[in-house]
Amino acid sequence: MSIRAHAWMPVSPCGIGCLPRRPQRVSLLTCAARWLVVILALVAVPLLAASRMLPAAARVALLRHCARGLLRCAGLRLTVTDLRNGPDAAEPGAGVLVVAPHVSWTDVLVLTAITPSGFVARADLLGWGALGALARRMRVIPIERENLRELPDVVARIRTRLRLGDRVTVFPEGTTWCGRAHGRFRSALFQAAVDAECPVQPVRLRYLDGTGAVGTAPAFVGDDTIGAAIRRMLRHRGTVADVVLAPLQRPGTDRHELAARCERAVRGEPDALPLPVPVAG
Repeated sequence: MSIRAHAWMPVSPCGIGCLPRRPQRVSLLTCAARWLVVILALVAVPLLAASRMLPAAARVALLRHCARGLLRCAGLRLTVTDLRNGPDAAEPGAGVLVVAPHVSWTDVLVLTAITPSGFVARADLLGWGALGALARRMRVIPIERENLRELPDVVARIRTRLRLGDRVTVFPEGTTWCGRAHGRFRSALFQAAVDAECPVQPVRLRYLDGTGAVGTAPAFVGDDTIGAAIRRMLRHRGTVADVVLAPLQRPGTDRHELAARCERAVRGEPDALPLPVPVAG
């Protein structure tokens, strides 16, 4: 369970008890092969992605393929339903704020596998060894939820990126939930989209088990450690990361109203959804 440092800090009641007691697992040999792939990816990809010898489009493609490979190593299959069309499509080169629910460290891989972007992430992520090195290469914007005084600077950094035409992903719940429960969207970081006058892309992200119900195997909650969470997922199989790209939301002038609109888009169940399309790789 998260510890509240101040009255405005998001807290999740989800904990280890939310995790499945008997997750589906792969063999030890398969797990060892997955570890080898992960180690190679964490060593090689940050170097290649930072290389100026590769065109920007090639670096983006590399990050997408790497994220898809790491998802497979975590026993996750990706499906994407795109509800954007016509006027809902963002203009090429325009900044977009992407918002999604937060369940796991795998959320970043899922979203990167679709369209790489910068992320706002917990500050201590930068100290997580190879993962921290990868985060720095991906230009993560660190945030300390315990320190309210740094929030205006984080908003300003997001606003600058958006005005430069970047995509920036934030998790407005402010902390992780198990997926069966969720928190409300906090409005503070939406101010960057209002100031930059850029659209917001709501993303519905769920992890489904073999029966099609919402599963909790990937959840990174409570007293779980990043090491334990990664080890658990590298033995895991049988979960689908189900993504729905909702229509873009225009920023308007009120961040609270914008946050509420985006939360409805993420939580809502449209009357008819196109069939999800499995993503190759």
